[in-house]
Amino acid sequence: MTDTVISAKDLSLTFQTNDGPVHALKDVTLDIQKGDFVSFIGPSGCGKTTFLRCMADLEHPTGGSITVNGVSPEEARKSRAYGYVFQHAGLYPWRTIGGNIRLPLEIMGYGKADQDERVQRVLDLVELSGFEKKFPWQLSGGMQQRASIARALAFDADILLMDEPFGALDEIVRDHLNEQLLHLWDRTNKTIGFVTHSIPEAVYLSTKIVVMSPRPGRISDVIESTLPKERPLDIRDTPEFLEIAHRVREGLRAGHAYDD
Repeated sequence: MTDTVISAKDLSLTFQTNDGPVHALKDVTLDIQKGDFVSFIGPSGCGKTTFLRCMADLEHPTGGSITVNGVSPEEARKSRAYGYVFQHAGLYPWRTIGGNIRLPLEIMGYGKADQDERVQRVLDLVELSGFEKKFPWQLSGGMQQRASIARALAFDADILLMDEPFGALDEIVRDHLNEQLLHLWDRTNKTIGFVTHSIPEAVYLSTKIVVMSPRPGRISDVIESTLPKERPLDIRDTPEFLEIAHRVREGLRAGHAYDD
């Protein structure tokens, strides 16, 4: 029995525009295994977010195939196989933090007691216990993103798809949330797909780093991390870390990332 959770084969996506076709993805082939933490890195326009959105059934490929848990992304979406975290927290300002986390559970028809238990559990996971009755505007940007992650975790999907969730945060907050995300991943054993522009973030978080290049979006390198699962922040100063970061940078250069 295979442990492959997400499988793309020769995946292509072309958008039709008034100025002609835009080839967002071309011939992308990749397997993601259960429990992997896979980062997608590349310049703007390389298709990394588009690829994530294909997994989530938010975009529809024009060529090739993609499966999630052995079924189509649409079937996976309907079976609630994944949670999705966007670049901005997207919390409703008129709902409390607990109310925002509760929203997908209400839509899915969970009972009140089940909702309460799940909200408390995910608040604990993202270290926001005690903030259930606060409103989003009463929380910092980093705390709002943690609430957004909690909302995506509330219905306990096995897959977590994250589209540059920490990109708008300052470096100190980002470092802290990177550490917290690794702890969360370790505790939950989710399979995570993570889009980022940051080489240190990609190397620090991932078991596998997918380097993408633009025009059209394709994979230029897949790097299996040799770092241990336990990763204090200062691992970023080690020769092993710097060597992986160098390979990512070389992969970006090889994909002509700096032609823009």
